[in-house]
Amino acid sequence: MTAPSLPTGIAALHAAYAAGLTPSALLQALSARHDALADPGIFLHRPAPADLDAAVAALPEFDPARYPLWGVPVAVKDNIDVAGMPTTAACPDFAHLPAGSAPAVARLVAAGALVIGKTNLDQFATGLVGTRTPHPIPRNACAPDRVPGGSSSGSAVAVAQGLALLALGTDTAGSGRVPAALNGLVGLKPSVGAIPSRGVVPACPSLDCISVFANSVADAWAGFAVMAGADDRDPWSRPITLGTPGAPLTRLGIPRAADLHLDGAEQRAAWDASLARIAPHVTIDEIDLTPFLETARLLYEGAFVAERDAAFGHLVPRDAMHPVTQRILAGAARFTATDAFAGLHRLAALRLATLPAWARMEALLVPTAPNFPTLAELEADPIGPNARLGTYTNFVNLQDLAALAVPAMRRPDGLPFGITLIGPRGRDAALAATGTQLMQVMA
Repeated sequence: MTAPSLPTGIAALHAAYAAGLTPSALLQALSARHDALADPGIFLHRPAPADLDAAVAALPEFDPARYPLWGVPVAVKDNIDVAGMPTTAACPDFAHLPAGSAPAVARLVAAGALVIGKTNLDQFATGLVGTRTPHPIPRNACAPDRVPGGSSSGSAVAVAQGLALLALGTDTAGSGRVPAALNGLVGLKPSVGAIPSRGVVPACPSLDCISVFANSVADAWAGFAVMAGADDRDPWSRPITLGTPGAPLTRLGIPRAADLHLDGAEQRAAWDASLARIAPHVTIDEIDLTPFLETARLLYEGAFVAERDAAFGHLVPRDAMHPVTQRILAGAARFTATDAFAGLHRLAALRLATLPAWARMEALLVPTAPNFPTLAELEADPIGPNARLGTYTNFVNLQDLAALAVPAMRRPDGLPFGITLIGPRGRDAALAATGTQLMQVMA
């Protein structure tokens, strides 16, 4: 008898459960699939079979209406606490057993989700490539010679390889969007503060978001809707009215030619092919991205890098960290408190400078990533290609925006290419509706 494979969506999984599939049988099949993949870089911790059996036994009676994630296998980035599983942030010297689950994880479990493991990442969530880990690097699901994208590398690969239907990442500078683009997935980065970040090892606490990887916008939204909501014990939690995805947006901005930064003909061809699929009734307006791109540069080139040092620089001795992590944190010493306030003042001015653009568009549509580096390129230069990957992602949280990355038309060489919808805080539902429509026309 052939072992069951993971259905591609939550609705299909629930239909399979209704037809007789059991969570135990599914988890056994997923374990066998993981073993067959022979990729030791995806997970940093997998529960023992007895622990998974206990999680299955704790499930309530099958009722998808009441428990929308009933029996859904979920992978969790290893900088987010899960009760009974170690948190390491990909730094062995930091490993510890948390007192309990992060609220976001607890809410998933209460909705019926089954946590199948903790995933690899760029150490302390500092990077966009997925190679800044002392552990084996997760293999990109579409091109093993290319980077998997970071920092949420293992989470993206787990979904792309059919080991989980949902996976949690974190996204401070693009870590929930870049890996989605490079593995052909949806990456939902909610409005800042919409999902509690308590129980997350901080990277930049004022900007950190828990993100969701999935095969469809509907599944990503299902995970987001369960996790969203205020937390009165989280100083970064902010109230938000979610709404539900309704009519797609019809006024989209795109980068003007001077702001379209794409490396190579393959990336450009995919972008052009994707734009050609947008419905004729949608208004496309070329936007001057100067204030957005300047904002992006503030994150690593300005004093904001010092927030990373303040957040986790003291957690372990520097020599216990990955060499690139050490290099990033060392940059904080260049800046003073005066520089930090100057950065905040400049950010306020840049936010004001974007208002004319938002008067012309409902959402900004950009390439998720301008490049798709090979592992060899990262070995030769661990900084440059990583910085390039953040071109269209680094400004989003600084500007207090929501974003949704979706697969678009593939490159002529067959590799995945992604686009991202970006909108003002609270426009998450409208981005979801628009992303669903874009995926339909580009299928």
